[in-house]
Amino acid sequence: MAVDEQGAAAVGPSVEAVFREERGLLLAALVRRFGDLDLAEEVASEAIEAALVRWPSDGVPPNPGAWLMTTARRRAVDRLRRDRTYAARLAILQVEAERAGPAAPTAGDGELPDERLQLFFTCAHPALSAEDRVALTLRCLAGLTTQEVARAFLLPPATMAKRIVRAKKKIREARIPFRVPGADELPGRLPGVLQVIYSIFTEGYAASTGPDLQRLDLAEEAIRLARILRRLLPGEREVAGLLGLMLLVHARHAARIGADGELVLLDDQDRTRWDRTLIEEGQGLVIVALTGGPPGLYGVQAAIAALHDEAAGLATTDWPQIVALYDVLLALAPSPVIALNRAVAVAMRDGAEAGLALLDELAGEPRLAGYHPYATARGDLLHRLGRHRAAADAYRQALDWAGTEPERAHLRRRLTECETAADVRPEDGGPEDGGPEDGGSGDGGPEDGGSGDRDD
Repeated sequence: MAVDEQGAAAVGPSVEAVFREERGLLLAALVRRFGDLDLAEEVASEAIEAALVRWPSDGVPPNPGAWLMTTARRRAVDRLRRDRTYAARLAILQVEAERAGPAAPTAGDGELPDERLQLFFTCAHPALSAEDRVALTLRCLAGLTTQEVARAFLLPPATMAKRIVRAKKKIREARIPFRVPGADELPGRLPGVLQVIYSIFTEGYAASTGPDLQRLDLAEEAIRLARILRRLLPGEREVAGLLGLMLLVHARHAARIGADGELVLLDDQDRTRWDRTLIEEGQGLVIVALTGGPPGLYGVQAAIAALHDEAAGLATTDWPQIVALYDVLLALAPSPVIALNRAVAVAMRDGAEAGLALLDELAGEPRLAGYHPYATARGDLLHRLGRHRAAADAYRQALDWAGTEPERAHLRRRLTECETAADVRPEDGGPEDGGPEDGGSGDGGPEDGGSGDRDD
């Protein structure tokens, strides 16, 4: 909804915040009411456009969500009255849904209490490919932009746009009803839902674009949804792992940003500002996630985050254990981002030359093209090795790819340091002096699973 996003920005941050908060709820409610994603998106867009006209002069109403819902519902009813094709298609979907019978999940002590979470499970339908399910849910129901969803999959935005269109077409052609799956269907759909929640958190932890490094509203929403799942599915160890991972990473958010909004690297963070309550809760969930069977993707990532949170600093971090955990991750879900994070951890354990050799092996990986943490990590290692001109080239590449202003400002500072150092002394390779200054992207933050880490 590019028009909605541009218009919201034009009328001010308060209105933009309302749209961001209410859009997911609005779409979920409309889909449940009318059973048609295209119709829901169109009338939600029309309601937001109406708000862009009315609210700047009338003010934001006391209950903006109710205002948007009333407006969208009226638009939907008007459209159904005019459009017999729409009405006929919805009638068919309704009949098929009724024939399938009511399906209310009974996991835990009750039904899914959140409409967005219900729709996440609904969109995780087995008729769609796994990646299409996640992409569709992130774009349409979680409210991420196409660019943000593309970043989650390390794909070009145009490719992701085609994937989302394909998924919506499949829903129409296969006449997939929008109904909450039954309790017996939940386990099969759970991995896709966990990936959606984690991707939302990743965009909150490290925004793709914009003036701010973090979007705390998204990170906190992902944690809220994971808490609901944890209550409803207490026996699912990967739910515990995901919630633990997000809590352990989110515990550092206050220390990641300086007084002027600048990026604060892991080694420079004031660890007294880390939220120890969240860390303790996360550590308990790591134990649950890793007990009782083979480890899962989120449980292992949570264990890495716990090791970072337990350490007094980079020098006392258990890098051998972190490398070993990355080896487990690579066996569970091979990906270039996990390989990148492992390379940075190896640099901290064995030295910058060892890490740089591993990064060079990833140089031709297409999924890392345009992924600035890779170029940043190379720049950090080259800088530490005294290869300042090569480091400057890497930082320039990272600067071209970075999306948020705090990241770009940090990279500009690093680039200036390297350019100055390169002018003062020759490129002789210099002595190796350890690893990257900040632990690069191996800090136990969001990993792969569609999401990338950031260099803090």
